[in-house]
Amino acid sequence: MNLDFDLIIVGAGPAGLSAAEAAAREGLNYLVIEKGTIADTIRTYPVGRTLFSTVNELEMREGTLKPVREKPTREELLSHYIHFVLDHDIKINTDEEVTDIVRLKPGSFHVRSTRGEYKTTSVLFAIGAMAYPRRLNIPGEDLPKVHHTFVEPYPYVRKDALVIGGGNSAAEAALFLSEEGARTTLAIWRQDWENRDPKAGAMKHWVRSPLEHQIAAGRLHVILYQQIVEITDREVTLVTDEDERLTIANDVAFVLIGSDADLSLLKKLGVKTEPGKLTEVPVYDPETFETNIPGLYVAGHFTHARHIKEAIAVPRRIVPLIALSLRTSRATVSKVL
Repeated sequence: MNLDFDLIIVGAGPAGLSAAEAAAREGLNYLVIEKGTIADTIRTYPVGRTLFSTVNELEMREGTLKPVREKPTREELLSHYIHFVLDHDIKINTDEEVTDIVRLKPGSFHVRSTRGEYKTTSVLFAIGAMAYPRRLNIPGEDLPKVHHTFVEPYPYVRKDALVIGGGNSAAEAALFLSEEGARTTLAIWRQDWENRDPKAGAMKHWVRSPLEHQIAAGRLHVILYQQIVEITDREVTLVTDEDERLTIANDVAFVLIGSDADLSLLKKLGVKTEPGKLTEVPVYDPETFETNIPGLYVAGHFTHARHIKEAIAVPRRIVPLIALSLRTSRATVSKVL
């Protein structure tokens, strides 16, 4: 078993990086364990994508993210987070997945990963919320032509592409595909298409406006549907919102209907969960973000504090509390001895 730690942080997204910096400032012996790469969720965004959020909502420190335009691209933001790690010499093990955590006693956890085993006093989960893309669970969804993420439009020039979904990710994918020469169809629920309320999850106006331009130019077709029935090698069958059964030809289909966090380790440890705005979230103290399991904390996109700005801010509030709790506990033990 490797050296004991004060804090192990699971996940190297914005929340995990913020927690690591705060842990270093507090003098904690910490380690970040990340199953993918630094800012792995952002790395899966479409190539060249401009982020919806403004600089002040994304940067690790004020004035440190300096994009060429008003909002950063995927590549600019990735570089920002990577250089934050390099500049602060943050201790991260990438390409290492936490496979099991066992609570040994109050204030002690055994962490097992694909590369080793660790003992730690406390654990902070900062895992993001995109581990499991949601599925339609219909025949044909496992065909090679079906994708649950969208990376780039260029392989699909002059091909028939279908995008299924009602959020910004689906709308962006449809926009990129139609702009770059794919014969694109967006299948979307009527309530999503007609939604104009940003607080209710409406697509951003800077996505909708160019999307509507593509529709007017005849490069994008929208189908208001109620059910996707089946996917085959060359076609997709669906039912429109007017109860019409429709079969359309396509070479590729993107099912972009959201994703969920992997809460399996938390649940195995006995962490309670509750319904969130979009999906299930862990129950935690709103001040400390400690779960019902002492010493086990959560932060980031899979909590109620979903946005990146809060994902960065929360660890800076709670890691000093974790450090104080550790110092208090050790002082108490020292007095007893």
